[in-house]
Amino acid sequence: MTNKLYDTSLSLLTDLYQVTMAYGYWKSGTAEKEAVFNLYFRKNPFGGGYTIACGLSNVIGYIEQFSFSRKDLRYLRTLTGNDGQPLFEEAFIEYLAALKLSCTIDAIPEGTVVFPNEPLVRVRGPILQCQLLETPLLNLVNFESLIATKAARLRLVAESDTLLEFGLRRAQGIDGGMTASRAAYIGGCDATSNVLAGKLYDIPVRGTHAHSWVMSFDDEQQAFDTYARVLPNNVTLLVDTYDTLDGVRHAIETGHKLRARGYRLAGIRLDSGDLAYLSIEARKLLDEAGFTDTNIVASNDLDETIIASLKQQGAKITVWGVGTKLVTAFDQPALGGVYKLAALRTGDAHKPWDYKIKLSEQAIKTSTPGIQQVRRYRDERGFLADMIFDETLNGTHQPTTMIDPLDFTKRRRFDAHAAFEDLLVPIFAAGQCVYDKPDIHAIRARVQAQLAALHPGVKRLVNPHTYPVGLERHLHDLKTALILERRGE
Repeated sequence: MTNKLYDTSLSLLTDLYQVTMAYGYWKSGTAEKEAVFNLYFRKNPFGGGYTIACGLSNVIGYIEQFSFSRKDLRYLRTLTGNDGQPLFEEAFIEYLAALKLSCTIDAIPEGTVVFPNEPLVRVRGPILQCQLLETPLLNLVNFESLIATKAARLRLVAESDTLLEFGLRRAQGIDGGMTASRAAYIGGCDATSNVLAGKLYDIPVRGTHAHSWVMSFDDEQQAFDTYARVLPNNVTLLVDTYDTLDGVRHAIETGHKLRARGYRLAGIRLDSGDLAYLSIEARKLLDEAGFTDTNIVASNDLDETIIASLKQQGAKITVWGVGTKLVTAFDQPALGGVYKLAALRTGDAHKPWDYKIKLSEQAIKTSTPGIQQVRRYRDERGFLADMIFDETLNGTHQPTTMIDPLDFTKRRRFDAHAAFEDLLVPIFAAGQCVYDKPDIHAIRARVQAQLAALHPGVKRLVNPHTYPVGLERHLHDLKTALILERRGE
């Protein structure tokens, strides 16, 4: 389901320089020149070996609703240059008023495992329109991919345990909270505490009670008994308001009263202290009292590293509530995605495309030209490698050589019978959506299927194996030639 927060015009959700460049294209007569841009990132987040593509549904909602409203145009008329005069002439404002997007967009489906330098989104169309899409597409894809990746890392560490997203109160504003809840569920969380996200995205919602509930009563036992009487079918009790193990004993007493009424004590929650020790001792108390099916829930600034450590210590926790460090993407606040011009249509039948490249003193920041596609090779055991190729160059359907872009001596050859999948699929054709969006549950299932096909070494938290990604030989040669040409060699 598309987030309803985006089902309205958000055309001014952009940087000013996108609008000034659009004005420049319009003023210079090049606004309709066909261009190709690729959106990609340069490095996997969290020191990990993979990234989860996310945010496409909101990209689709944004583009479908794209238009400049009267209020938008009225605001643009108020912008002035350094001389105090209007920044844009009225004819350009009228052009924007009539603007309808006609771009063709291909993207990698949400929930797909992706890697650095692979185009997640490819935008092709009039350069003015492509330029206006840069900032919003990066905004929508960067953050959700980051959070989905964090959740996927948590899911792998939590294994079969229940994983809950509890981060709304610590999220970066309303939109940060909503998009984080969506991406966290896609990445692998089982439920969220965010009720609005549950409503808009069809995500299961879960929750217990706060310390304030216990503190509002004369004693802890009264608080637990009252909560169980009011919500007998949803009883998970927070036991660390005063003394954790005494709280467990009080929860057990409440549990006996629940059983007498035909209900069960679903869980206890630990939110402070030595979670390994307390969960072990709590498990002993619960089991001795006959509450072997009562879950132990843990929260308190958890992340994948802490969960892994607690499991190694023998913690008896079966439900993990992760909040701040998930929704704020601790300890990497941004994915660092970029959006680069890769080709311009020439109008010359013999050389239809003018390929573009951005140079840098750092090899990782030198862009790759071309109308790119990603081909993923696999065998019966899972994914083997990803090859980036240009759809306009020959050789992609023949035995193919893939070259490491950072070390041209590292090469890998695939024969014509190798199994593969091309990852970029059509989303918009000439401005019309042609993509059948899967629901959020299907996207979430895709994440788990993708991770299952990934070598365990790539999924390690620390020093993961590098998944092979390279350039098809013809594209590598094109990139090398452009680099040499631009450097005058």
